[in-house]
Amino acid sequence: MTALVVILLVVIIGVAVLVWRQRAATGQRLEDAKADARRWVERLGGQVLNLTGTNDAAKQALADAGERYTAAGSQMEQARTVEQCRLVTQTAQEGLYYVRAARTAMGLDPGPELPDLNGQSRAGKVTGDRRVEVEGHEYEASALPGAGTPHYYPGGYVAGRPVPQGWYSEPWWKPALVAGAWGIGAGLLFNAMFSGMHSIPYAAGGWDSGGWDGGGFDGGYDGGQGFGDFGGDQGQQADWNGGDQGGGDWGGGDWGGGDWGGGDWGGGGDWGGGGGDNW
Repeated sequence: MTALVVILLVVIIGVAVLVWRQRAATGQRLEDAKADARRWVERLGGQVLNLTGTNDAAKQALADAGERYTAAGSQMEQARTVEQCRLVTQTAQEGLYYVRAARTAMGLDPGPELPDLNGQSRAGKVTGDRRVEVEGHEYEASALPGAGTPHYYPGGYVAGRPVPQGWYSEPWWKPALVAGAWGIGAGLLFNAMFSGMHSIPYAAGGWDSGGWDGGGFDGGYDGGQGFGDFGGDQGQQADWNGGDQGGGDWGGGDWGGGDWGGGDWGGGGDWGGGGGDNW
């Protein structure tokens, strides 16, 4: 009997130690993820709060970056899991893509390269200038910012379809961010704008040719959410505040489908970015 009791005690102690180690490891991973997320948010803040656009393209890109900064700050306050921290990091990195675009538009060093978040390399890049008319409406695309192309997109997948990196006359991809699906005529616009553009691998075969992976993108995210749009399918990603995200409601700020909201940027302050090139 005594031997059995000793064995049981040893087993119980072993299980307790194992559970404690697992919890400690989980806690450390979470702290590491939080630290990494904060670093990216602060890096974005240092640029957004200290840069001033000198032309329309730069101002628009900085406005887009500011929206991501606001969203990342809100997410950071609510982050309770490693996955949620990773989403904060992704949001901040998205914002930095727009910062790079703004700096380029102002003739500044764009800064260090950023991770490929949403299949940008597969979506391709705009090369040269293109002006097309689709259903009576004129659209422009260019590799460079200009008076007629002030809207930047870093490239990636929106609602399961590619949008190449470039500068555009208008953000024609935003309705798909909001609705989570493309409207009628989107394929016609894409084919007209990018047909024959060799930097876009699938342009020759058409937007709906199926010659590329439209079912999602790197990292296991649903292609329906698109770059910068956390309103797509985040209900499958993580449980925020004990409930389903409901397609993009992050607890107090409905920015699903691309509405990032204005909000308070945290009252300004020194994020350590220092402006300039120190990021």
